[in-house]
Amino acid sequence: MADGDWVAAAVIVDPTGRAFVQRRAHDRQLFPGCWDIVGGHVESGEDVLDTVIREIHEETGWQLAAVHACIGIFEWTADGRRRQEVDYLVSVDGELSRPRLELAKHPESSWITAQDLVRLDENRAPGDTFIRDVVASAIDLATAAAVIDPGIASDSGG
Repeated sequence: MADGDWVAAAVIVDPTGRAFVQRRAHDRQLFPGCWDIVGGHVESGEDVLDTVIREIHEETGWQLAAVHACIGIFEWTADGRRRQEVDYLVSVDGELSRPRLELAKHPESSWITAQDLVRLDENRAPGDTFIRDVVASAIDLATAAAVIDPGIASDSGG
């Protein structure tokens, strides 16, 4: 893919409508200590969905079960490099209570609801709401597309 660096990412949702996020290590060059979604750079020979599949497995140990929607295509710049990012709403197969994190890169993870979105602003530059906005859109899409199981969501109190 040409025209800058491409990034592919996924907001993973569970049947109750929570979104999976992970905290970047404090020694990471980009966005240290910030909450993030699963994803990474598109490697040579990959398309964006190949990248999503690879990154989900590398960062969590889970397997992609379904792509429910494309959340959007975004452009951002960091380290003087322009990036184009494609974000998807997905569900996965695997033990959701036990992600296999790459601890050196992501020492912490959490499942969050719409009420927890402000947490995603921790350690972000003032005005940087990108991840919060993407996750909020994903939670809204999951609800609208009936990706979540309404019986489970109402039973769990969330």
